[in-house]
Amino acid sequence: MTPDQILLVRASWPALAARADMLTITFYEKLFEIDPSAAALFTGVDMAAQRKKLAQALAVVVHAVDDPGSLIPALTAMGKRHAGYGVEHRHFESVGAALIGALADTLGTDFTADVRDAWAQAYGAIADVMRGAMVRAQAA
Repeated sequence: MTPDQILLVRASWPALAARADMLTITFYEKLFEIDPSAAALFTGVDMAAQRKKLAQALAVVVHAVDDPGSLIPALTAMGKRHAGYGVEHRHFESVGAALIGALADTLGTDFTADVRDAWAQAYGAIADVMRGAMVRAQAA
């Protein structure tokens, strides 16, 4: 990510955090609309707790976006866990689309093309680390 993209992610976060419920509810609605098979992965999951975990994870990413190395151990562990949940590589595309859509809905006109690109870069980096961890976990 470029320094400008890091600034855009961080600058957009306070408005997103203030509307975390809207962001996370919208995210899961969009995810299940884009990829109905993803809904099966959440059977029996307390969605209120899951939405809270998502908001917390996004906050961690925002705060460490300029130090991706500090996120690698947590993202690797998360990727390994997701392999055990039945997450498939194609789900990362659905999650990315749902996240961008939820960010756009939550920020409205503040979700500029530059903000979109910054968040897409951040998500892409996260997804790459998690995918790699899933591959290694599935091969073990």
